[in-house]
Amino acid sequence: MKVVSLVGARPQIIKEAILHKKFKERGIEEILVHSGQHYDYNMSDVFFEILEIRKPTYNLNVGSGTHGEMTGKIMIRFERILTMEKPDLVLVYGDTNTTLAGAIVAAKLKIPVAHVEAGIRQHPKSMPEEINRVVTDHVSQLLFCPSRLAVENLKKEGIESGVYFVGDVMYDLFLKMENMFKYETFKKLNLEENGFILVTLHRDFNVDNPKKLKKILLQLERLTKIKKIVFPIHPRTKKRIKEFGFERFLERMEIIDPVDYLNLMGLLKKCWRVITDSGGLQKEAYYAGKKAIVVMPDTGWRELIELGWNRLANEENLFEVTIDDYEVEYPTGVYGDGNASEKIIDVIEKSV
Repeated sequence: MKVVSLVGARPQIIKEAILHKKFKERGIEEILVHSGQHYDYNMSDVFFEILEIRKPTYNLNVGSGTHGEMTGKIMIRFERILTMEKPDLVLVYGDTNTTLAGAIVAAKLKIPVAHVEAGIRQHPKSMPEEINRVVTDHVSQLLFCPSRLAVENLKKEGIESGVYFVGDVMYDLFLKMENMFKYETFKKLNLEENGFILVTLHRDFNVDNPKKLKKILLQLERLTKIKKIVFPIHPRTKKRIKEFGFERFLERMEIIDPVDYLNLMGLLKKCWRVITDSGGLQKEAYYAGKKAIVVMPDTGWRELIELGWNRLANEENLFEVTIDDYEVEYPTGVYGDGNASEKIIDVIEKSV
């Protein structure tokens, strides 16, 4: 069996690396194609070292551009590779333009498509990522869902064949790396366990609007009277705060440079609660048994909101939502049992 995996962004590279180990164990040939959409292969990255991430067999070198330009370039170049390699299956990940382009090309060539992280839905429906998800799901033959809600989302759209609840590959990663988490930043800042709130903010809709950003910072400033705020500041956010003259609002917070994954997870394990607009950190908070306040109008990880574990907030109610000491029993198994990659390979072996 020959499988082609198409990636184009850092999280996709990591997911593919986890699956690659399983393909290798089973003796399945897997060819890695990188679209060149986002990420340079930086071999000093902790994931590249620990997961032994390999260089791609092919790099499409599409670079940046408009949605249409990027998607079109990937389609043209990827089609040539599929025509040459003639794989039994094309594997795509997540919700990028790379994902969409790969799925459409494979479907047109009548090569089965498998979508890892299928069934995620989020408002507004006009979001580029949402369009990519929906179209990819509707042309895929194997749909690997990270949660039961994702399965239900597909069912509402009439997709029931080839749908599998396998769990989240990123939960596999979290469990694999948990004993490597570092606590150097936690110790350096002289923090107390459960004595601080971990904050990350970087989304354009939160940091690019001065009125909104000011309100969020004022809410965080109020929270410093309750708990310490540890804020690894994203370059985009730092730039906007300086540009808008908002540095004064940060004076009572622990502002630090972004930290590597292992130290960030160390902070996560020791914090009281998380405030974030990061899709990944919302889930990682759940994995670590911490509640997250999500500063977004909606989230693709809605199951954690519906279960009452995470909560949505905005610039008006962030303080109140964060300090509300709501009681909710920890919901187990939302993203599977940590064996998503094994289950995905099992299905592929039986189906292709």
